[in-house]
Amino acid sequence: MNHVVILGAGFAGLELATRLSESLAGEVRTTLIERNDSFTFGFSKLDVLLGRKPKADVLLPYAEISKVGVEFRRERVIAIDPEARHVMTDAGSYDADILVVALGAAYDFAATPGFEEGGVEYYTVAGAERMRDVLAEVDSGQILLGMLGHPFKCPPAPFEGALLLHDHFVERGLRDAVEIRVAGPMAAPVPITKEVSRSFLDALTERGIEYIPNQHIVELDTRENEARVADGESLPYDLFVGIPVHRAPQVVLDSGLADGDWVPVERTNLATRFPDVYAVGDITALPMAKAGVFAESAAQVVADDIAARLHGEELERPYEGAGMCYLEFGGGAVAKVEANFFGGPQPTARLVGPSQELAAEKVEFASTRRKRWFG
Repeated sequence: MNHVVILGAGFAGLELATRLSESLAGEVRTTLIERNDSFTFGFSKLDVLLGRKPKADVLLPYAEISKVGVEFRRERVIAIDPEARHVMTDAGSYDADILVVALGAAYDFAATPGFEEGGVEYYTVAGAERMRDVLAEVDSGQILLGMLGHPFKCPPAPFEGALLLHDHFVERGLRDAVEIRVAGPMAAPVPITKEVSRSFLDALTERGIEYIPNQHIVELDTRENEARVADGESLPYDLFVGIPVHRAPQVVLDSGLADGDWVPVERTNLATRFPDVYAVGDITALPMAKAGVFAESAAQVVADDIAARLHGEELERPYEGAGMCYLEFGGGAVAKVEANFFGGPQPTARLVGPSQELAAEKVEFASTRRKRWFG
């Protein structure tokens, strides 16, 4: 029986383990390795940030996973030999017939001097908790939300954060005393489409939020409360909210899988240059958005490719890079950005909503995946 080892239990790892259990039960045994004890939807961190839910309510324990042919191991990966398909963890070692690396994008907080001590973030649960407490003490001043690198997970998230900060201070009766600005390295919020970018910019403008494009923030001056930009200019702030620099985890960079910050793969089936080794999700170098839904759909293609190869067949449906991201617009309304990166001659994207109906759809999205992955 073939042994499939999956490193990482995010959207990609959970979906792949589930599909292998459904389609190849009895043909493969799957080991799913993850260092954390629970899964969290990215958008659930906003619930923590805004005080809508406590941390305990957004964590989905991996102990609840119960899938035929799947063994979950809570261990930290410390070395990967992709040529031999050998993995070492802090608790043992594994030899795989098929190795799938789905460890996601890591946050490099130290890449921007001053950020760790002088800024806050909501890309981690702990960071969302800390930012929640910091926001409670803010009653005036300048808030600068800065994207410290590109690409980063969930491209709409910085703009979503700005819109929700607007609502937060409106509800507290302090909006007129707080200035909110968003700065990023991109020329437009969604570079692949002018229409969606314009919708984002219009929403920001309606709420009195400025977007400052083409700003590569390289350092925070925590004494002067200024964000230094690569061109020598600076942006003042009283509270800095940062989207940290993203790159592949160090264990992946050390393995030889990566080229630069990310892992190159075949677009059609996510295979790496090493035989029987795949890389899936945010960790790849594919020119597309990094978000959970895209990782989920990529995992489906990898599962199909594994099944086709084991059965001596060809992959019927190559990866198209299609998916969507939800975006809270405030006031309980939710929109979604639908994108397709490889299904046509050019990447496409469109904005649907915002509406209350999509807010309900977002809740159902989380519910169905929780049931599917955890049972």
